[in-house]
Parts: sequence; C-alpha cells; structure tokens
Amino acid sequence: MTLRQVHADFAWVVVVANALVGLWALAAHVQPRWRSPRLWPATIAAELTIVAQVCLGVSLVAIQHYKVAQFHAFYGFVAFATVGIIYSYRQQLKGNLYLLYGLGGLFLMGLALRAIVISPVPVP
Repeated sequence: MTLRQVHADFAWVVVVANALVGLWALAAHVQPRWRSPRLWPATIAAELTIVAQVCLGVSLVAIQHYKVAQFHAFYGFVAFATVGIIYSYRQQLKGNLYLLYGLGGLFLMGLALRAIVISPVPVP
C-alpha cells in the first residue's frame, strides 16, 4: 500500500471518528445520560486523527513531491488549527463544553469531507 493510498483511506477514519464524537457530544449536551468520561479520550483520539492525516499529507508533498490543489492543503491546515482553537475555548465555554466539542467535531468532519472532494493530484 502506498503512502498516497494510506492518506486517502485514513481520510475516512478522520471523517467517521470526528462525526461520531461530534454527535456524541451534541447528544450529551441535550441529554445528560450521554455524558461519560469516555467521551473525552474518544474526542482526543478523533482529533489526533487530524494531526496524523496532516502529517501524512505533508509527507506526501515533502517526500514524494505530490502536487495538491491549494484548497486541499488549506482545509487540512484549517482542520489542524481548528483543533487548537476548540481546545483554547474550553475554559471560556465551560458551561457549553459539550456543545463546543459537538459542533467542533462536526465542523472538523466537514473540513475533512471538503478536503476529500478536492483530492490531491500526483505530479506527472
């Protein structure tokens, strides 16, 4: 399996992981019975998939000289920055933490889907 294929396949892990934790956090915001300490490690794992995906993409460009559509890389780096932004707002939005992470997870899922649509094109 090539690095390009790993990057392409792992993109769906990013989408699914962030969708699931985003929906879980939104459910927890609405229904306290969904609140579990397990949500936070799952959220961290989902957000780490973005870090891994960006590292894979950077490796493709730096090592294998792949050319990518400008917005493909843009969405990847916006997703990477969004993880930090969500984390930085956790204290200010402590009363709405589940809402923050729920909407944040779904936003990250959307960024990943958009990046998939604008997939990289290999250098001829």
